[in-house]
Amino acid sequence: MRIGPRPTHPYAHAARLPDDGGPVLLDSLLPGSGPLEIEIGPGRGGFLFERAAAAPDVRLVGFEIRLKWAHIVDQRLKKAGLGERVRVLAEDAGLALPRLGPDASVRAVFLHFPDPWWKKRHEKRLVMKDGLLESILRLLEPGGAFYIQTDVEERAAQYAERVASHPGFVPAGDAPGDPVVVENPYGARSPREHRAIEDGLPVYRLRWQKG
Repeated sequence: MRIGPRPTHPYAHAARLPDDGGPVLLDSLLPGSGPLEIEIGPGRGGFLFERAAAAPDVRLVGFEIRLKWAHIVDQRLKKAGLGERVRVLAEDAGLALPRLGPDASVRAVFLHFPDPWWKKRHEKRLVMKDGLLESILRLLEPGGAFYIQTDVEERAAQYAERVASHPGFVPAGDAPGDPVVVENPYGARSPREHRAIEDGLPVYRLRWQKG
């Protein structure tokens, strides 16, 4: 039996959106100019660092649900001199993206190797739900890209089917009318992608644009 107050989470001070629940302009998170891009679930931040190097004009914001890694990566970005154009906030993207604006202001949204749960009872935890897709579509500028990759073929088929149910997304893969992209076109890889390539595992890459 616990006696006394519940201990404070050691990373409770991780950067977050304002707690009033109201709308948030992306420019207030990353002031300045340059295209805006979002990564959902950056984990330990490998993709953000590589993308910042590959596209030095881009502003990037990651939404990471784990307080520890949101704080650690955000601090690492600041120490690397990237804090003015790359941030990680401790937020559930499914709750954060509906608050963001303005509409049609984001050039790309990245989702790397999500949903590591396989049992039927875990389907409710899947990241890519309809509400999230609606928020992504609203935020993307015309022609903006939604890029997702996984090393599980079944998941790739599931994602393709779900995105196809939203007519605002247009397949933007290597072949007309197909979302499949053979090679990563963004000059940056997540740690999981690096490992999959090193282990000789297939990576299923999918890309759509906002029509």
